[in-house]
Amino acid sequence: MLTGPLLIGVFLLSIAILLVSIIKFKLNAFIALLITSLATSLLVSMPIGDIASTISGGFGATLSGIGIVTGLGVMLGKFMFESGAIETISNAILKKFGEKNSPSAIAISGFLTGIPVFGDVVYIMFAPMLRVLAKKTNISMVTFACAISVATTCTYSLVIPTPAPLVVSESLGLDVGIFFVYALVTAFVATITGGILYGKFLDKQDQKNGHFYTFEDIAEIEEVAATKEVKAMPSFMKSLSMLLVPIILILLGSFIPLTFGQESAAVPVVKFLGDKNVAMLIGVIYAALIAKPYITRSVSDIMNDAADQIGLILLITGAGGAFGKVLQATGIADYIADSLAQFSIPILVLCFLISQIIRCAQGSTTVALMTTASILSGTIAASSVSPVLCAIAICAGGIGLSLPNDSGFWAISRFFKISVQDTIRGWTVGGFIAGLSALAFVSVLSLFQNFLPGLM
Repeated sequence: MLTGPLLIGVFLLSIAILLVSIIKFKLNAFIALLITSLATSLLVSMPIGDIASTISGGFGATLSGIGIVTGLGVMLGKFMFESGAIETISNAILKKFGEKNSPSAIAISGFLTGIPVFGDVVYIMFAPMLRVLAKKTNISMVTFACAISVATTCTYSLVIPTPAPLVVSESLGLDVGIFFVYALVTAFVATITGGILYGKFLDKQDQKNGHFYTFEDIAEIEEVAATKEVKAMPSFMKSLSMLLVPIILILLGSFIPLTFGQESAAVPVVKFLGDKNVAMLIGVIYAALIAKPYITRSVSDIMNDAADQIGLILLITGAGGAFGKVLQATGIADYIADSLAQFSIPILVLCFLISQIIRCAQGSTTVALMTTASILSGTIAASSVSPVLCAIAICAGGIGLSLPNDSGFWAISRFFKISVQDTIRGWTVGGFIAGLSALAFVSVLSLFQNFLPGLM
C-alpha cells in the first residue's frame, strides 16, 4: 500500500470525491460515502481481498455501537411529538419567560426538544408560532430563527442520543453518561452565546435598519389557532419525565460507580439499567405508556413511522463509519495526525478545526464528526488532554458554518421564510459563534480536568 506524503494526496482526493458526489451529482450521502470508501481503498492499493471486509467491518462496528440507541431515540421523540409533550414543554417555557423574552424561551425550548427530536421536526412545529410571535412582539424573525436553529443544532451535534455524538463517543471509547453531562453543559453555553446573545444583537441591527418580514399567512395561522379543537396533552411534569427517564438512568449508571466504588453491591444493577441501550428501551416503554391517553394513533403505528425514519439515518451513519475504518486501515488517519502534530497545534483546537473544515466543505455534521474522530482517535489517546473534552471539541466543530451545501441551511430558510442572506446572518454565523464558544468552554475545563470528576 502507499505510504508517506502520497497519503495526504489520496485523502484530499477522497474528500473531493465525497464533495463532488454530494454537491455536484446530488448523490445520497450513504451512496457517496460507500463510493468514497471504495475509491480511497483502491487509490492506496489496499489488497483487493481486504477492501470489502474493511468497509463492511467499519459499517457493522459503527452500528453495533449506536444502532439500537439511535433507533430508540427516534421512537422516543416520536411519542413526545405525537402526544403533544413537546408542545406542552414549549408553551410552559414561553409562559414563564413572557413575550418580551420570547427568543430566550424559544432557544431553551429548542435546546430541550432538540435532544429527542430531529431539527426539521422542531422547525416545522415552531415555524408558524414564531411568525406570529415576530408580528406580536415586533422582534426580528431572524432573531427567532437564530434562537431555535442554533439551540437545536447544539444539542444535535453535542448531546446523545443523536447519532453524531454517539459515534464520536463510541469511537473514542468514552463513558456515555460522563460524556453526556459535560456535552450538555457545553451545548447550553453555546446556545446562550450563539443563539440568545447573538440573536439579541441581530434584533438590535434589524430594529435600527427597519428590517422586518411581513408574512401573508399570519391571518390564516391565527384563524386556524382560534378554531383549532383543544387537544388533551400531558402535563408539564409528565412531558418532561418522558425526556428525563432514560437520561437519569444513564447518569446513574455512570456516576454511582464513581461515587460508591466498583465494589458496591448496587453497581452491577445500576450499570445494567444505565447501559445506553437498556436505558433508552426503558425510556421508550415509559414514553409509550405516558403518551397512550393523548395519541390518536396506535402505539404500533407510531413505532412503525419512527422505524421508517431510522433506516436512512443508520445507513448514512454506518457508511460514515466504513469511511472512517478505511482511513484507519490505510494508514491515512495516522499519517495526517502525525503530520499535524508537527505544527504543535493544541489538541482541542485541532479537533475543532478538522471537524469544522470537513463540516464546512461537505455540509453534513454527522460525516464531519465521524471522519474527524477516525482521524484523531490515536492522537487523542496519546495526548494529555481528557478524551471527553476532545470529543466535545470535535462535536463543537460540527455546529457552525453551515453553507448552502447543507440541507439544514435550506430547511431553516424554507420553514422560517427568511432570505438566504438572513439565513447566513442568523444560522451560519450564529452557529459558528456557538461552536467557538463551545471550544472556548472546553478549553477552560481542560485547565481543571484533574479535579473534575470523570475527565481523567
